[in-house]
Amino acid sequence: MLPRSSNPDCIHSRILGHESQNLNTEIDLRHSLFNLHHRSMLRLLDSFLSPNRASLKVCGVTTSDDANELARVGVSALGVNFWPQSKRYCPPEEARQFLPALSERILRVGVFVNADLDLPCQLHAEGLIDVAQFHGDEDYCYCERYSREGLPFFKAIGVGDGSEISTALRYNATALLLDAHAPGLYGGTGRTIDWNTAASFVEEKSAPPIILAGGITVENAAESLLTSRACALDIASGAESTPGIKDFGKISALLEILRSLPE
Repeated sequence: MLPRSSNPDCIHSRILGHESQNLNTEIDLRHSLFNLHHRSMLRLLDSFLSPNRASLKVCGVTTSDDANELARVGVSALGVNFWPQSKRYCPPEEARQFLPALSERILRVGVFVNADLDLPCQLHAEGLIDVAQFHGDEDYCYCERYSREGLPFFKAIGVGDGSEISTALRYNATALLLDAHAPGLYGGTGRTIDWNTAASFVEEKSAPPIILAGGITVENAAESLLTSRACALDIASGAESTPGIKDFGKISALLEILRSLPE
């Protein structure tokens, strides 16, 4: 778990005070702004993965209106799918129209499936995403190359009987996202996983934070969290009217369910 910031405003004040003594060039200014954004991103990430209260990530966002509304209603994270074969695919050129403006308002997760590593690195450098989510067959070396850049990532794991735990831990991911095991398919199946198996991941002492995906809806969200004890839910089809178009009636109901659960 990332260390929690006790007072973000004080941290910002100290950074600004320190940097103001040394901002003599445009490079210094860019460096200062990067540090401010990086710290803000870490606070969003820390809050999303906090064990104290379950969070919600709505995945498969394709429009500016939906993205801005998710931030407005208090959803912790959104996912934008950069895999061209997904029915919720959002081309980078379209994502560039709305993701930068959401910086520091909501955690922005880019979803990738067996992509050239240059793509998530480029989108992060452009300020489009805060976190990469690798949802394909990416191996340890691929993920290690990304983490060497100091960039956070979630690794999706297809869950069967729980034997995947030892393999999953080798990724050294910022968080693990547990989804239904479906060979040849990369998420979005609407299938649930065994939430007791998910709980075994949570109980593993060396495991990072666990995000639960796979067939989560308004009807089963509470039970899935209480059984698995995951720190967050990742929902796509259970929060939309048609693929890529979000249903804010469902999203409001999901947020209310999460708020009603005991801490």
